[in-house]
Amino acid sequence: MKVIDDIVLLFEQRGDSLYGGEIITQREHALQAATLAENENASPELITAALLHDIGHLIHDLSHDSTQRGVDDQHEKLGESYLESAFGDKVAIPVRLHVQAKRYLCAVEDDYMGLLSQASQLSLRLQGGPFKPTEIEEFQNSPHWRNAVRLRHWDDLAKVEGQVTPPVDHFKGYMRHVLEMQQS
Repeated sequence: MKVIDDIVLLFEQRGDSLYGGEIITQREHALQAATLAENENASPELITAALLHDIGHLIHDLSHDSTQRGVDDQHEKLGESYLESAFGDKVAIPVRLHVQAKRYLCAVEDDYMGLLSQASQLSLRLQGGPFKPTEIEEFQNSPHWRNAVRLRHWDDLAKVEGQVTPPVDHFKGYMRHVLEMQQS
């Protein structure tokens, strides 16, 4: 289960970096999202996706303020590439789609965009803005799009300064379960 050890190490080495213009760290954001998923009794795959949805931020070589400098780091694609072979589609695809889910929700929910943090609104512009009608249909035809929307909601809520969560080690069991299911 080397991949789990590698992920824990990534959080130890890079998790204290600020989460893209927010007031919390990458680790705090990941743990809050995973805790929200766990509290809603999500599947082990979706809890793992919630924990790792922004892992692309931890593996790229860009600075933590790249969004503020007008750069879309495409962390969702990096995350999918990093996770797919070990964890499979039920983890990797919602990770890839969580940015598209934001664009989707901005297009289909009247009040959604106004609820986004300033940093998330800035990244939305870099990511293409709200979906156009043809993009909505295409997104809804994607596998796991509903899970990506659930993940997006947890992502949006996982920005609370001082929020108490379990540590990364608490979520190792979910990751281990997903890996074991992939191997069987």
